[in-house]
Amino acid sequence: MSNLKQAKSALISVFSKDGLEPIVKKLDELGVTIYSTGGTESFIKDLGINVIPVEDVTSYPSILGGRVKTLHPKVFGGILNRQDHEGDVAELEKFEIPQLDIVIVDLYPFEKTVASGASEQDIIEKIDIGGISLIRAAAKNFKDVICVSSMEDYTEFLEVISTQNGETSLANRKRFAAKAFNVSSHYDSAIFNYFNQTEELEAFKVSESKGKTLRYGENPHQKGYFYGNLDEMFDKLHGKELSYNNLLDVDAAVNLIGEFKNDDPTFAILKHNNACGVATRKTIKEAYVDALAGDPVSAFGGVLISNKEIDTDTANEIHSLFCEVVIAPSYSDEALEILKGKKNRIILVQKDIELPKTTVRSSLNGVLVQEKDLKTDVIEDLSYETNNKPTENELEDLMFASKICKHTKSNTIVFAKNKQLCASGTGQTSRVDALRQAIEKAQSFNFDLKGAAMASDAFFPFPDCVEIADKAGITAVIQPGGSIKDKLSIDYCNENNVAMVFTGTRHFKH
Repeated sequence: MSNLKQAKSALISVFSKDGLEPIVKKLDELGVTIYSTGGTESFIKDLGINVIPVEDVTSYPSILGGRVKTLHPKVFGGILNRQDHEGDVAELEKFEIPQLDIVIVDLYPFEKTVASGASEQDIIEKIDIGGISLIRAAAKNFKDVICVSSMEDYTEFLEVISTQNGETSLANRKRFAAKAFNVSSHYDSAIFNYFNQTEELEAFKVSESKGKTLRYGENPHQKGYFYGNLDEMFDKLHGKELSYNNLLDVDAAVNLIGEFKNDDPTFAILKHNNACGVATRKTIKEAYVDALAGDPVSAFGGVLISNKEIDTDTANEIHSLFCEVVIAPSYSDEALEILKGKKNRIILVQKDIELPKTTVRSSLNGVLVQEKDLKTDVIEDLSYETNNKPTENELEDLMFASKICKHTKSNTIVFAKNKQLCASGTGQTSRVDALRQAIEKAQSFNFDLKGAAMASDAFFPFPDCVEIADKAGITAVIQPGGSIKDKLSIDYCNENNVAMVFTGTRHFKH
């Protein structure tokens, strides 16, 4: 038996009519009998094309305010019958059930309705019953039926029936079945996650229906993919495609600059998910120049991000640096032309959208899910633990350093002075190692740490860190506190005129 099948009939019932007209016209041209319901039926009639109401097949009207239209044995029998099964064929004839070769159905816009802030009743009414059932039935019986479950597939379907003169192959039908189950599983996951906002069942369901293959993963021998809609997040104005590592760095950059969203002009440079330069200044050019000074070596090949528009002067400064990605809320026309001077440089405009409030990562034979660390340390949180209180300038630097520390890999120590990142120790196995790394790095770029502020992502179990920092010139420290030996660090600071404040919040980042 050939796997090619000539379509003779179609059931069409869709919520959105966009893009449907050329398909209906082609089916009519091919002599395909069309069955339909409600608004879709009226749409087809308005095109001057003959259509058979489903009610004429079922002898049942649409009832319960439209909740029940297609849920009937004569509809599902026409979809689910096996055409190479004698018993099924005989039953179709006995019960006067029409064979349905094509099912074109979409689903009520559940996710859009939730996102709109609609009432619970409106949301519940957008849980599709008939549509999802038709999709599952048609996709299950792909051996005989082709299922078109989304307007995004209209172009491909139209090409199939046009080039093959109304015939579909088994490969065509199986491909569209896979697309259909992708639609149905995504839809059900969205509904479950809506209900689970309040029920908090211990079940994990994530569905991303948009995906792309990356050039490779973390390394060239690894495959890589991104699932999500980057177009909602950025307008890409120039440059090559974002890589797996680019995306990780861009994610880190976006989360870091989010801490400075409403601050004075701030510029950050990141490398391997950590900030190697950050500065807040009166102009974005000054912020960039001083961020670059934090570590001009690591900045090579980095990701740059600004909380303000990038102007011509700043673009001229950036242009001399080899960098992978530049991100800003906007660019002046001249700045954009300057930055486009490097063919592969990726230029992104960051849109103001709400980001997910959870993080997900694979672990062992499962996944770890947690709430994002959305807590930003503020002055009102602080407890002043030492006799020596921080000056106004020191307090500003402490809060500045704290924001950067939160987005730096643990164990970490961050130094800041005059709202400029002087150095950080990142990802070390001991806090003393992180501290020594930060001191060495600051000295290598000729930073004077006298009067600088220090932030730590977790408490000090011993006074060794504050002692080393004090001898390097640090005069103010911010840390979570909470060690049973906090008093040892406090005592050292009191004896050596170092100001220390506690936030009460740990910011590990593993």
